[in-house]
Amino acid sequence: MGQLQANHLNVAHEQIVNKGDTVVINTCGFIDRAKQESIDTILEWAKAKEKGKINKLVVMGCLSERYKDELVAEIPQVDAFFGTRELPQVLKSLGADYKHELIGERLLSTPTHFAYFKIAEGCNRPCSFCAIPLMRGGHVSTPIEELVTNAKFLARNGTKELILIAQELTYYGIDIYGKRRLDDLLRALSDVEGIEWIRLQYAYPSQFPMEMIDVMKERSNICNYLDMPLQHISDNVLKSMRRGISSRKTYELIDQIRQKMPEICLRTTMLLGHPGEKEDDFEQLVEFVEKTKFDRLGVFQYSHEENTHAGTLVDDVSAEIKEERSERLMDVQRDISMQKNLEKIGNTYKVLIDRIEGGNWVGRTEFDSPEVDNEVLIPATETYARIGDFCDVKITDAMEYDLFGTVVTG
Repeated sequence: MGQLQANHLNVAHEQIVNKGDTVVINTCGFIDRAKQESIDTILEWAKAKEKGKINKLVVMGCLSERYKDELVAEIPQVDAFFGTRELPQVLKSLGADYKHELIGERLLSTPTHFAYFKIAEGCNRPCSFCAIPLMRGGHVSTPIEELVTNAKFLARNGTKELILIAQELTYYGIDIYGKRRLDDLLRALSDVEGIEWIRLQYAYPSQFPMEMIDVMKERSNICNYLDMPLQHISDNVLKSMRRGISSRKTYELIDQIRQKMPEICLRTTMLLGHPGEKEDDFEQLVEFVEKTKFDRLGVFQYSHEENTHAGTLVDDVSAEIKEERSERLMDVQRDISMQKNLEKIGNTYKVLIDRIEGGNWVGRTEFDSPEVDNEVLIPATETYARIGDFCDVKITDAMEYDLFGTVVTG
């Protein structure tokens, strides 16, 4: 989007489309539901093009990278398909030139005050169920200096929160520096004036660099929040998933992190129904979640992906069992989340206001990432606030996944 704007083209993210416009769809090619959403979106705009509502339709991203030949044959209304490494070609098809001098400049699809901040692309991990390396290739870190420049650009334009993402955060630096340097990157980003929160998502548990936690403790603008997808706890399933970590080491890692930083908020995701997952494996997972009491937990159901190792195995867990296990695990987590939220009543937290909705200001604490975690609702009739501002909020009530509060003034 930044490149298109630099070429003097009008560009907007998910806005009203006018006749004669070009629509560019960025797709996902991983897990069935995401693929289906991408396909449905392409088909929707293919019909719009047939009816003359738009002039041109371009599709890019992971689905194109993985299934280009099939898509070309099945959806001829699309003018061009591009993969994950073809940005210059995408721009050329839109009448724009790739401008190498654009350092750090981008347009946000999120509100200005927070930004997803990609520090690396691709993944070297061999997880059996994952097709991302097929679409994104091996791990490639972005140099620290370039990322700092990008962060300064965002900060100058009003961004206060950086949400660090990659297919694998904890591998950062090995390919260009010969060692893990996520801790050095965090310190450098923490020094950028105007950045008040830095949040970490998608850390890998195997060979976890504990120096990350040291930096969290050291720097006040790094959120006490860690998203670390564990996927499972059964040794049988972890081995089949090729996760490179055992049940014992997983328990020890979480204990080590919490001992070093008791106030940390841990988010994880679990993958249910992987080929070979037995009832006993699932019961071990339920016990693990009950014991560990994650602050945040999400559940995915296994999706059979061609050209992956797990794709060569028999998908022997039925859709009904996957759904039943998902519901049961989320019931366990719902009770945990309710209890943790009730414990917050009476406490005051720094809250970042994201939007106004339904008569409430809606914000987040440092323990919550956008879209997937808790939100704090503050009556707009009682308090004046501004989107993108921080305020101190006293929690007055709680539900399983929402907090309610009032702004503390004076």
